[in-house]
Amino acid sequence: MGVNAKLFWILAGFFVVADAAYTIWSLLDSNYRLSVEPAGGVAGPPIEWVGTVGIALTGVLSAFIAFYLGRTNKALGGTLAEDRPDADIDDGDAEQGFFSPWSWWPLMLAAGAATVFLGIAVGFWISYIGACIAVISLVGWVYEYYRGYFAR
Repeated sequence: MGVNAKLFWILAGFFVVADAAYTIWSLLDSNYRLSVEPAGGVAGPPIEWVGTVGIALTGVLSAFIAFYLGRTNKALGGTLAEDRPDADIDDGDAEQGFFSPWSWWPLMLAAGAATVFLGIAVGFWISYIGACIAVISLVGWVYEYYRGYFAR
C-alpha cells in the first residue's frame, strides 16, 4: 500500500505540472485569444477555465487518494505482501469470504433491482413488482443455508 501511495503522489505532482503547462499554453495560444476577444475591445488574459480547473481537481483527487493510502499504510503498521519484493503470490491471497457458486438468488435479486429501475423509468407500478421480487430474492439468498440440502 505504501507503493500505491507513492504512485498517487507522483500522479498528483504530474497533474499539478500539467495544469501549469495547460494554463500557460492557453495564455500563449493566439488562436484562442482571437476567439474570445470581444468585438469592441481587448479582453484580459484568456484562461481556458474548464480544462484548468478540471486538471487541477484531478491533481487534488490524486493527492486525496495518496494521503488516504499513506495514512492507512501507517495505521496498519506492518508491511503488506504487495510491498515486499521477496513475497510470493500465495502471501497476498487472504480469505475473501464464502460464496455459493451454484446459487441462483443473486441473479434473481439483480432481476428484481433491474425491474425496480425499469419501473422508475417507464411506469411506477412496475417498481412494485420489482420490489416484491427483490425482497423475496434477498430473503432467499440470506436464508439459503438454513433449510434443505445445504442446511448447516
